[in-house]
Amino acid sequence: MNYLTKATSQKIKTVDELCQIIGERPRGKSVIMCHGVFDVVHPGHLRHLIFAKGKADILIASLTADAHIAKGHYRPHVPQDLRAANLAAYEVVDYVLLDHNAKPLDNIARLQPDYFAKGYEYVDGDMPVETSAEAEVVESYGGEILFTPGDVVYSSSSLIEQSPPNIRTEKLLTLLETEGMYFDDLYNTLDNLSGHHVHVVGDSIVDSYTHTTLIGGQVKTPTLSVRFDNRTDDVGGAGIVARHLRAAGSEVTFSTVLGDDPLGEYVRSELTSDGIDCRIVIDPARPTINKNAIVADGYRLLKVDTLDNSPISDAILGQLTAALGDIPTDCVVFSDFRHGIFNRRTIPLLTAASPDGAYCVADSQVASRWGNIMEFKGFNLITPNEREARFALADQDCGIRPLASALYDAAECGTLILKLGDRGVLTSRGGDHEPPDSFFIVDSFTDNIQDAVGAGDALLAYATLAMLSTRSEVIATVLGSVAAACECEVDGNKPIDTAVVRAKLERIEKEAHYA
Repeated sequence: MNYLTKATSQKIKTVDELCQIIGERPRGKSVIMCHGVFDVVHPGHLRHLIFAKGKADILIASLTADAHIAKGHYRPHVPQDLRAANLAAYEVVDYVLLDHNAKPLDNIARLQPDYFAKGYEYVDGDMPVETSAEAEVVESYGGEILFTPGDVVYSSSSLIEQSPPNIRTEKLLTLLETEGMYFDDLYNTLDNLSGHHVHVVGDSIVDSYTHTTLIGGQVKTPTLSVRFDNRTDDVGGAGIVARHLRAAGSEVTFSTVLGDDPLGEYVRSELTSDGIDCRIVIDPARPTINKNAIVADGYRLLKVDTLDNSPISDAILGQLTAALGDIPTDCVVFSDFRHGIFNRRTIPLLTAASPDGAYCVADSQVASRWGNIMEFKGFNLITPNEREARFALADQDCGIRPLASALYDAAECGTLILKLGDRGVLTSRGGDHEPPDSFFIVDSFTDNIQDAVGAGDALLAYATLAMLSTRSEVIATVLGSVAAACECEVDGNKPIDTAVVRAKLERIEKEAHYA
């Protein structure tokens, strides 16, 4: 148990426990109850709580569970267990109640506090409908609603948007504690990722960087003049997913389509040298996909893509499905960049060709093209980013939790890891989205970002192997997130091995212990 929850756990109670503690009305000690989100506890909250405590013997602070918070796309910033521990840490608060209902009405009716305290903003002018409903319940049993002074007003939302507090380690510790885990479980899983056979199918990409120095510009036209310095190439796309899986210790088969050109030979050579079993189909009619970023003095000027996004032929599809069916494997990973292999016609056939009982994973990085992660229905694990999720659902407005729930249901998946960029990831699990453990967030642990390209591929690889090894969504999400952070901290799209992930985990553990 971490230092905060250990010190405060005796104050956090269920409604049944509180009914036993405070007793029925009329009672010997008066009770006052406050309710709110308490995402970031600020001076306004403290004034509210202190005023309330001055009106009764016992102060119960009730807070809304994560599932019922819709104050913006990424709220709450602090998960419910940590919010509860934060409130319990204040001496002025006697008990904390985590309310799993959308509104506090049921718990008010059960506890029947002598007073129910609201902030001044709820009575400034006409009383809001929700406050009227609360007042009606309180007054029904003879209680009284009080409004605390409002001379100083703060906004949690404004504070979070201006400067969100970095509590990534505290959130991680709370999540692990809730699941009965600690860092040893992460290390043990990392040490046992080998022994799985994974078949990756997808679009290979060569990610190139052409480094230049700015010389000047033309006078008559807006044309920059740069001097060529050097060019570097990395295997990207589905190829780097295969390399991450291999670097983590698994046996990897890789099926892809390449052009009959030097870049195609480069991909084959790099993957073969890693010990990956390559089942490459050569298509002379299309080039090996190349995405070449032109960099001048450290700034990216533009990107030149060489590709053909037309669908693969039936003959090539036949070779890919035959390889899927012929090779025994524990897991199939479809890495879709929508460059010809995957489309509405091929996805059902490739899915049907996957071995019976194989763990099926899909990552569809297609928000800028006409693809949809929901085409991979019924997969065990999918890992889209937020933009791809909103693209799939045609929803740009809802909060991140309802977005994840809607995508989870529409895709009919087993586990959804939704990538949120520098905000980390949200994992949704289980078909019932009401329980508090049906989703959780792991913040990003990237410290010194060099190049974010390929971070999602590292997450995909390590999360997949962790799920194969443990079937624990928490371990898979944490290891995937740490691997993604490691990828962000190196220049270029490089495979991440377990030693690098372990070193990062050890730094996080030291941070957790204030070492």
